[in-house]
Amino acid sequence: MIEKDKNNDGKINDDNIDDDKINNKIISKRDLIFILILLTVSIVIVLIMNFNKKTGYNVKISADGKTVKTLSLDKDDEYVFESDKGYNIVEIKDGEVSVKEADCPDKICVNHKKISNVGESIICLPHKLVIEIRE
Repeated sequence: MIEKDKNNDGKINDDNIDDDKINNKIISKRDLIFILILLTVSIVIVLIMNFNKKTGYNVKISADGKTVKTLSLDKDDEYVFESDKGYNIVEIKDGEVSVKEADCPDKICVNHKKISNVGESIICLPHKLVIEIRE
């Protein structure tokens, strides 16, 4: 709490104000240096992740944990997966994989971006279908 004294003449005496409260800044030099270091490290990590992406060669399609089909990314193709839970149409075009059509209620697999790099996957939970890129 800042205390101000009034003299007999009605003027305010600022002698009791804390110097720390006057000199208090929103961002100090240390905070700014810390933010810049975090920003630099973040940019380096993103760059490393982007340069280490490997384009895959095969698509492994699994249902209930069992491999159903393995396809090559080199050849444009379509694979229809059918089970008692429903169907998915997997499309390989221009070295990328996507789910072209499915009868699952949420359509997350259909709305997923196309994949082409090792380790990427598309998953349809209602049909227990996993599509992943392999080397």
